[in-house]
Amino acid sequence: MEETLTGTSDVKGMADCLRAALLGVEQTALANGASIDGLARLSGGANMETWSFDWVRTTETEPLILRRVPGQTLDFENAVGELTLKDEAALIDIAGRYGVPVPVVRLVLRPEHALGQGYIMSRERGEALPFRLLADDCYRDARERLAFQCGQTLGRIHKIPLESLPEGLSDHSGVLLFQRAQELLDTHGNLSPVLQLGLNWLRDRPRRDPLRTLVHGDFRNGNLLVDEDGLVAVLDWELAHLGDPVQDLGYICANVWRFGSPKPVGGFGDYADLLAGYESVTGIAPAMADIHYWQVHAALSWGMVCLRMLEMYRSGEDSSLERAAVGRRLSEAEIDLLLLMEGESA
Repeated sequence: MEETLTGTSDVKGMADCLRAALLGVEQTALANGASIDGLARLSGGANMETWSFDWVRTTETEPLILRRVPGQTLDFENAVGELTLKDEAALIDIAGRYGVPVPVVRLVLRPEHALGQGYIMSRERGEALPFRLLADDCYRDARERLAFQCGQTLGRIHKIPLESLPEGLSDHSGVLLFQRAQELLDTHGNLSPVLQLGLNWLRDRPRRDPLRTLVHGDFRNGNLLVDEDGLVAVLDWELAHLGDPVQDLGYICANVWRFGSPKPVGGFGDYADLLAGYESVTGIAPAMADIHYWQVHAALSWGMVCLRMLEMYRSGEDSSLERAAVGRRLSEAEIDLLLLMEGESA
């Protein structure tokens, strides 16, 4: 959905400021004489603003996306997710060079652009809304091949040489992973014994000598742009980090990202297709026991997100409907965790 320029005066004022600034960026950095049309803020995204617009030239119109930190902060050093948006843009560019389907980064914002931290990228054709991808007939053929394509794409991500990556990537390997989770649970007074049980379950079953690669960190239905032929682009790299590559494979199989579908891979595919695609690129066939481990981790991670949203709403820190809606789903994550720890498929 789009929040258009006909909305509130605040939205219109924001859009007018962005329009003027982007026009200045265009005239000084990309193509003299261009104008901006159809500037609209896309809904969703608690941590980032996403704006859609067209760069109109005399002979062509180029659809683009502005991704930036909310507000007009000029802080270019601090990350909102795992990465600054400057590093995220660099990572997207690197991933594209290694065969990962991603948008093309057109411009990384600088302080003189007066737009804050962010970047401009191509607006690719396709659909990212999970319920449309899982239900609309036009994506029926795409759903048949999407799990295999996701496996191939994750294989390409995990094969990117570490020395090619931006320096700002954090390391989620081994004990660091558990420390961060325990600190978050302690911060909220361990209000969910089930989440603590899930963390203990993971800590008692450490992965033996896992590989250490780039991990997307949020590779799921909802962050994949898909058209009638299948996967077009991988979006939202803000949680990328170094760690166990199987984390990405387990994450896309988490119950929360199936959106009510019985299909285990993102609601659209089967384990066998995902792993076949992955093996076709990497030569590695991860064991289902390792996939299961990271499914438990994904359920725990989602539960902690729900817990954080619930506490933000209850404390009055953020009384928005979005926080309440996510917070109320804590019980779903707890049920998923219990089923997974019992060895059942959530």
